[in-house]
Amino acid sequence: MGTPVRTNVSRSTIAIIVAAGQGRRIGGDVPKAFLSLSGEPILVRALRPFEACPEVHRLVVVVPAEMQARAERMLRAIPLTKLAAVIPGGPERGHSVYRALQMIPRETVDILLVHDGVRPFVTPEEITRVIARARQTGAALLAIPVTETVKEVEGERVIGTVDRRRLYLAQTPQAFRASILFDAYERAMRDGILATDDAALVEACGIPVFIVEGSSRNLKITWPEDVEIAEALLRARAGRSGSPRDREIAWGARTGRVGIGYDLHRLVEGRRLVLGGIEIPFSKGLAGHSDADVVLHSLCDALLGAAGLGDLGGYFPDTDPRYRDISSARLLDAVLAEIERCGFEIENVDVTILAEAPRLAPLLGAMRDRLSELLRISPECVNIKAKTNEGVGAIGRGEAIAAYAVCLLRKR
Repeated sequence: MGTPVRTNVSRSTIAIIVAAGQGRRIGGDVPKAFLSLSGEPILVRALRPFEACPEVHRLVVVVPAEMQARAERMLRAIPLTKLAAVIPGGPERGHSVYRALQMIPRETVDILLVHDGVRPFVTPEEITRVIARARQTGAALLAIPVTETVKEVEGERVIGTVDRRRLYLAQTPQAFRASILFDAYERAMRDGILATDDAALVEACGIPVFIVEGSSRNLKITWPEDVEIAEALLRARAGRSGSPRDREIAWGARTGRVGIGYDLHRLVEGRRLVLGGIEIPFSKGLAGHSDADVVLHSLCDALLGAAGLGDLGGYFPDTDPRYRDISSARLLDAVLAEIERCGFEIENVDVTILAEAPRLAPLLGAMRDRLSELLRISPECVNIKAKTNEGVGAIGRGEAIAAYAVCLLRKR
């Protein structure tokens, strides 16, 4: 099997990267971990976050036996300073992990991680979080909640709908106190137990496993279309996602949440008219407890709605004297802090203003720039337009101004 893995740390963290599968579902002449992704093998991209993570001390890579020599040449040429061994895998995933464990002396390791060699988008921060959780609890894995409705099917007939509220999709890396994973695999090999992930073997020993929030971007490359998604994500990350098709593919790999907001205020004498964060010369302004900027109010409601956080009135009630004549830009800043606290960032916003007067078309560029500044996103991610109400209703009679806003949020 080769030389046992050694480290310079008395109680180290070792990551086992499993890339021994043939990848038959994806096709091709080489195992899928060796396929090129924007000019670099998937396996190399999967290793880089572990190389960059200070919590990880050594890497053990498991590859198909016939690819071992090629993998050794490829990985030692990068170079990877943490690479300890490249070893041949077994007939099933569990056998491959067990072979790696046999290379690691128990007394030298504190935490063991196992990661799929075809997940190239995990981040060093995610690795650090799952290690910390495993130190605390004994066993942890990255996971994301199921967002689609789940059906139980027999043949082609639906026989039930599963409650998805307690369902999560397991990802890697999965992290364990070393003794837990060693014992789970000794038992599995002795009893002939196979599982699709390492946490299942630990669960079978009666040991609780805890989740750490993962990301939909931690993509496992399994099917040919996954390569297309991965390429689009890399182009987007590099700022080269110029085509609508690239953006469509990249967005499809993320968890997106849409919100819609609406606000309307009456026009009255003696008030400033503030729209989209800028003051507009006009004979009337909008009545309200704050500065009554319907554009920013509708944006606040859209953002809160997308994040599932209620509405603006719940945070800043118009009965509270503290908010009298407050700038809506300050309200928006507080809303942004709240959605960021929940782990969301803005993908884009779209606003429609309904006003008979004043004429807003010449001011839309300035509004767009101001919204970009307030939202802390690129102007290309902001769209704003103005419409009249064709003389119909209170807006058409010049008695009020309204705004609709739509936004797309995604998890960071």
